Amino acid sequence: MFDPDRPYRCSPQVALRPEPFGALAYHFGTRRLSFLKTPALVEVVRGLETCENVHTALRDAGVPAEQLPAYLKALAGLAEAGTIESR
Repeated sequence: MFDPDRPYRCSPQVALRPEPFGALAYHFGTRRLSFLKTPALVEVVRGLETCENVHTALRDAGVPAEQLPAYLKALAGLAEAGTIESR
């Protein structure tokens, strides 16, 4: 279960390919393709590795407070898909 108070990282089995809208995330283990629909979401996912928790990664990426629920929902979906994982 996704817990934004915990530290996460992009799965080592995932490759991110930059795109004008954000990025494509391909999971080599599950062969699942996910869309990161904004550049800020890509920044959050990349920043997870060095942040103490998801909230810090969101803050460091400059996600506005009114957009936090949408980003948390997107990150929960990425966790469910295995794109990001607890570390």
